[in-house]
Amino acid sequence: MRLKDKVIVVTGGTGGIGKESVLKMIKEGAKVVVGDINVEKGNEVVAEVKQAGGEATFVQTDASKYSDVENLVQKTVDTYGTIDVMFNNAGIVIPKPLLEHVPEKDYDPVVSINQNGVYYGILAAAKKMVELGVKGTIINTASVYAMMAAELTFSYHASKGAVLMMTKSAALELSKHKIRVVAIAPGRVDTPMLHGLKDLGVWDKVVSEQMRGLTQPEEIANVVAFLASDESNVINGTCVMVEDGYTSFKTPLL
Repeated sequence: MRLKDKVIVVTGGTGGIGKESVLKMIKEGAKVVVGDINVEKGNEVVAEVKQAGGEATFVQTDASKYSDVENLVQKTVDTYGTIDVMFNNAGIVIPKPLLEHVPEKDYDPVVSINQNGVYYGILAAAKKMVELGVKGTIINTASVYAMMAAELTFSYHASKGAVLMMTKSAALELSKHKIRVVAIAPGRVDTPMLHGLKDLGVWDKVVSEQMRGLTQPEEIANVVAFLASDESNVINGTCVMVEDGYTSFKTPLL
């Protein structure tokens, strides 16, 4: 098992990619702390883990608040004695045309979670890793939308573009402490968040935007588990594309 005895924190741990990553990491031998704002779903994930014979703990966490993220990291150390991996995965999207934006409703919440939440996770985890002398790994969820523009998602673009540069900058500064920082860029993943686009009448278009259709969240989880493992030690300061060709082609004509 590649992650045997590693202690891993996952924010947004009850959603599609987050939950599947928790379950995959448990199978690989890790102890996982699930951070999420939804208490009911968080407890459900932990119960599922324990039923499968794994070990997990839930800590209610609002990723948009540094005090919550700092508490998540501290409770992880209090429970398991260390923190080896931080997976900053919590994220939201609020689809709306730019000219219809009300900043405090359509921009601030997205940036608070997607961008600030990743920053808080990097900072809190890195401080604790340095304090404990842990040569850890920090994984951030970016997106193909960090690199390619689309309608209705100005705030999401802004936040995910920031994740890319925070990953590079943090990797550079933390390298002297032997801490790795990497990102993943999912494309169209079959999650509840993506299914929210059905209400916009663009679902057929969404499904056609990858070479082989929608990606399943467990496929992303497989890559996250690899990045959390020592096998990926050479991958640092970069973004791993997990988007089945989304960024490599224009929508087919035929």
